[in-house]
Amino acid sequence: MTAFHPLRSMPDLSGYKPGDILVIFGEVFGRGYANGLIDAAERQGMHVIYGTVGRRNADGTPRPLTDDELVEKGHGPIINTPLEAGFERESAPDGSTLVDALNAVGKDWTDASLDFDAIEHARTKGEERFRRQVEDWLAALEAHITDGANVLFAHTMAGGIPASKRVLAVSNRIFKGTGERHQSSEAFWASDMGRACAISFEEVTAKTLGHLIDLSAPLRKSIEAKGGRTAIVAYGYHGTECIMGGSYQWQTYAPYLQGFAKMKLEEIAASANADGTPVAVFNAPEILTNSSGIFVGVELPLYRLILAVEREAPELAKTINDACAAKLEDGEAALDTVREILREYHSAAEIDYTKVFADWPQHNTAEQMTIMIDSSARLRGLHKDSADLMTGFLSRLVFEACGEIMLHKSWALDAPVYWLGHDVIAKALAGLELPIGSD
Repeated sequence: MTAFHPLRSMPDLSGYKPGDILVIFGEVFGRGYANGLIDAAERQGMHVIYGTVGRRNADGTPRPLTDDELVEKGHGPIINTPLEAGFERESAPDGSTLVDALNAVGKDWTDASLDFDAIEHARTKGEERFRRQVEDWLAALEAHITDGANVLFAHTMAGGIPASKRVLAVSNRIFKGTGERHQSSEAFWASDMGRACAISFEEVTAKTLGHLIDLSAPLRKSIEAKGGRTAIVAYGYHGTECIMGGSYQWQTYAPYLQGFAKMKLEEIAASANADGTPVAVFNAPEILTNSSGIFVGVELPLYRLILAVEREAPELAKTINDACAAKLEDGEAALDTVREILREYHSAAEIDYTKVFADWPQHNTAEQMTIMIDSSARLRGLHKDSADLMTGFLSRLVFEACGEIMLHKSWALDAPVYWLGHDVIAKALAGLELPIGSD
């Protein structure tokens, strides 16, 4: 377990200048954490070089984006070498894939057995393929880097849940189920199906950072030899401090099964940092995105950002509260209801265990899931439009603030892992000139 190391204040401004480069290791989809870092880099006049995970051919092999797909992305330049990680479609010696094996599991999945020798065979093939693709990607990237430029690499890869209908069915009960539909995440994690998912999560979420660090070493040395400096940042999650009962307290979403891979991500950063590579994982607060939508209730702490803004950036509080109130049926009065629902939720005995840092990542319980999902539904029900939530607006504020913090802190990293709590997020917002009154 990594020691808790929160950033309490904005870092000093970095030395990044026009002509320096931000490299996205992964692909940007929609609006999420990476967009905040991109926006921060562009405010400094930096060039942004994008990546892609590619798409799939009819036979399942990865391919680059087509010309039409490149146009649809709406940004550039893109190093059009597929960076899809994982091994779910790699074939075992008998020709089957991990997805095939998982889909073949019956409804009594808790006692099902999987062939982990075959899984390891496929994992190794996937790793070897990915490393070849990263080498090709780095070779193409080198042509975009000018002498003397400072280069920041941003690892944005996460996930790894196998595209299996059986896994999806079980996951829906783990992350959304209550009452008779509740499924224990701990029981799932102990099953062969859970063990396979754990391997897949780690391969995509964590080990990709290790491959980037390892394979980019020659290029980074070349950049530094020509007068530039380099650093690597990665996005993590390991709970967040927010205001509860008048003070900042750490809490987490449960069940966050990807958390085990996020801990591996932290370990990889710590090991590289100890060897002299400037790399750090930034554990960001909960936001609501397309990819986090499966985790019903993950957005609950995000509502509490308004409390941190009132404390740390009171000059912004009215503007942000007004923007939030405008999304609620009863306007400003409904903000009091929001606060009351959050007070009830975070003071409930059923979720006390989610405030114990040393036990992270926590599994779900039937009682915890009931109160979490009910609280989430109650808060959504206060809104005028379920597609236009306070949490969408607040998410944007969070990822913009995270990007600003990460960019400037990357100039002088002094630890392998940082936590970005609501306190430093609010302080960062106070220094940003954002159109906060609108989306």
